[in-house]
Amino acid sequence: MTDTAELVLHLRDQTGESPVWHAGEQALYWVDIPAGLLHRWRSADGQHTSWRADQQLGCIARLPQGGWLGAAEDGIYRLTPAADQQLTQDLVAGVGHARADMRFNDGRCDRQGRLWAGTMVGDTSLGVPAGALYRLSGQGDDARLDRILDDLITPNGLGFSPDGKTLYLSDSHPSRQCVWAFDFDPDEGMPSGRRLFIERLAGGRPDGAAVDADGCYWICGNDAGLVHRYTPDGRLDRSLRVPAAKPAMCAFGGRNLDTLFVTSIRLHNAAPDALDGAVFALRPGVQGIEEPAYAC
Repeated sequence: MTDTAELVLHLRDQTGESPVWHAGEQALYWVDIPAGLLHRWRSADGQHTSWRADQQLGCIARLPQGGWLGAAEDGIYRLTPAADQQLTQDLVAGVGHARADMRFNDGRCDRQGRLWAGTMVGDTSLGVPAGALYRLSGQGDDARLDRILDDLITPNGLGFSPDGKTLYLSDSHPSRQCVWAFDFDPDEGMPSGRRLFIERLAGGRPDGAAVDADGCYWICGNDAGLVHRYTPDGRLDRSLRVPAAKPAMCAFGGRNLDTLFVTSIRLHNAAPDALDGAVFALRPGVQGIEEPAYAC
């Protein structure tokens, strides 16, 4: 266990998001949202590869047969990395946004393999609660995208407890900055009993999150350069620092799932040598849970 963040890779991502550990490849995948890039970093040799989509990519989920699901601007696509560093995109389900200036943001699969992803207005300064939380289930022609929750500004922090019976969700917009917990029916795939889990973080705004094997909730404190661990009863357990002001999302990975990878955001006025936009690794002394592939 160490409190010191290690630099994994410094690509100067505009918005590094949605890190997902691929155990079969022993590799970390993540996206740079506005650039439409899917990144891969292999732990064995440190090799980095990226592929470009023709839309912004908010989040990704692994497909068990290979390739990825990507929640983009106008829907959810199957993404297939190609040899020319491009991503082949096949629409799985389109989305009917409330406004034209919207896209998908944070998302992940629940323990049963359904994909959950939130939408938001691209210009967060508007503070418009037009976002929603969607659930994708089904395969092929039977794929179905359902809107489950409304009235969100900047949905973030999606996570599921180890037993799959609690769903966590944050709204990171400055006017809200809270995290909710929901009772979650794993069979029906429906949240209920919404309650306040964290009213305000111990530092920063709530951004992306992960849940460890002990059921504790790790969430990035955007603007504070911190990653916080909260116990299942909402008590702050610890806060770890990364050398970037805007950590965006975290995910457990490594051979023993005991490394917490953290992506970050780079502002346009960042100093040339600043580590904002890099990917970091923390060794918090706890293990994570392998993220399910899309399997519904």
